Amino acid sequence: MHRGRHGRRGTALSPLLAGFTWLLLFQCAGEALVRLAGWPVPGPVAGMALLFVALLVRRPTPESLSVAADGLARHLSLLFVPAGVGVMLHVARVADEWLPIAVALTVSTVLAIAATALTFQWLARRQEGSESERRG
Repeated sequence: MHRGRHGRRGTALSPLLAGFTWLLLFQCAGEALVRLAGWPVPGPVAGMALLFVALLVRRPTPESLSVAADGLARHLSLLFVPAGVGVMLHVARVADEWLPIAVALTVSTVLAIAATALTFQWLARRQEGSESERRG
């Protein structure tokens, strides 16, 4: 009988496959939670929140999740292909409703930039405070 890397029977999962498995399990858990609770939130968003809480509780981040996240981040541009195809498929509708789309994109971009700037300022102040406590 074949033994995997860790001496167990069978083959061990690669870190990438294990990480994707965890991501999909949290996505499914979020989907189930949203459907059971009747929340108006996408299931994957709830799953991401569950994963965030789990990572806060369990330190450090498991290697398999880091490997999967790095792999997804490296190929992030590929995830925009389906959205681009969808836009091209419905180009007539986009042309008819260009003004609300442009306003929504502009407002959401400004809000995202503002939230990022405020978060950065808060983290910078927090870091300065912890450095001054260590010195003083």
